Amino acid sequence: MTKNSSDDGMVVIKKYANRRLYNTASSSYITLDDLSQMTREGIDFKVLDAKSGEDITHSILTQIIMEEEANRNEQLLPVSFLRQLIAMYGNSMQTMMPSYLEAMMANFSENQAKFQEAFAQKTGENPLAKLAETNMAMMRAATEAFIPKTAPAKPAADNGEVKAGGAGDELSELRAQMAAMQKKLDQLGN
Repeated sequence: MTKNSSDDGMVVIKKYANRRLYNTASSSYITLDDLSQMTREGIDFKVLDAKSGEDITHSILTQIIMEEEANRNEQLLPVSFLRQLIAMYGNSMQTMMPSYLEAMMANFSENQAKFQEAFAQKTGENPLAKLAETNMAMMRAATEAFIPKTAPAKPAADNGEVKAGGAGDELSELRAQMAAMQKKLDQLGN
């Protein structure tokens, strides 16, 4: 381990009592804007309180988000999302939310190039519908992992055939809802 990075290769940033941030890799003082830029560039860092050694990365990243939201004409986080997020604190599903949100952002990042290409070409396909479908499937899987089913599924009808339904019907219903939403969006766009 060097003095410039931690055991896991992250750049170590020290925050002093005077609120100054010190980048140990570049041996220079930096600002929250610099940390924001490092994040955009994919530079992995952690922020430690210089006195206690406590990892305060979470609070620093939250502070960057608050400043970004306050300093832009358009906010990234809608009020309805913020309210739902706040409501999740203390909720029985709170423990599931961090991993769910991480998976959602990873999924969005993976598909970002596809979104940009689809929007640039203005194709008939709706990449947001595909993302929503994936998100619903992920949420359903996460919910099933935390909430056990109360009764086993009935395997077959009287004639020995398996009844259609369950996830297939839900998926069809979701597709129909997404198609209806796409139609409304297309109408609004014209």
